[in-house]
Amino acid sequence: MSLDISHNLASIQQSLPADVLLVAVTKTKPLADLQAAYDAGQREMAENKVQEILEKAPQLPSDIHWHLIGHLQTNKVKQVLPFVHLIQSVDSLKLLLAIEKHAEKIGKPINCLLQVFIAQEETKFGLDPAEVKSLLNSPERKNCKWVNIIGLMGMASNTSNQEQVKAEFQSLKQLFDQTKAAEPQFEWLSMGMSGDYELAVAAGSNLVRIGSKIFGPRIVKNPSSAEKIK
Repeated sequence: MSLDISHNLASIQQSLPADVLLVAVTKTKPLADLQAAYDAGQREMAENKVQEILEKAPQLPSDIHWHLIGHLQTNKVKQVLPFVHLIQSVDSLKLLLAIEKHAEKIGKPINCLLQVFIAQEETKFGLDPAEVKSLLNSPERKNCKWVNIIGLMGMASNTSNQEQVKAEFQSLKQLFDQTKAAEPQFEWLSMGMSGDYELAVAAGSNLVRIGSKIFGPRIVKNPSSAEKIK
């Protein structure tokens, strides 16, 4: 298995431009798979659930950069902040202010991306472009000292229509470029997963979140199995 993971990582890295960051999505995967990725040189890893970061991070090398890419509830912010390197899924001012509050308490600046809703699926979270502008310009955000908003994240529709996916990625890239003009610290445009990352990179993504192409298909035996991984 470790040889496959190493080969998969190398193959994907070779296909990416040098300025695109590969984040390995490790949700539901056992520690052995994560260690194999680490041994192959991978340091950026992402989880959807706070619980998985809390369980895995203490058992793996401390120089892993953990990304939270799933929906974050405000009541779990306090738990995850000590472990997380980048929160990619900030989708409300309320959540941003909760992160600010707890980041100040522990004295740790936190980098975040705003999650933008670009898909034609109601199941996905995110802000619309007007809400992105409103949040960034809000007095509350301007008073934040511990939260750094350094880019945008989005997920395209789960569809075989590549033109639709391409259009969704292009719309997010356009929003990123427009926003960066007023937010010069913006660095990351996170879009693209195993099935569509090549389209995302072509549209201007510089951070891709890839899981199954590295670790194989995700296997969930029951709704709580992801939280039982040790």
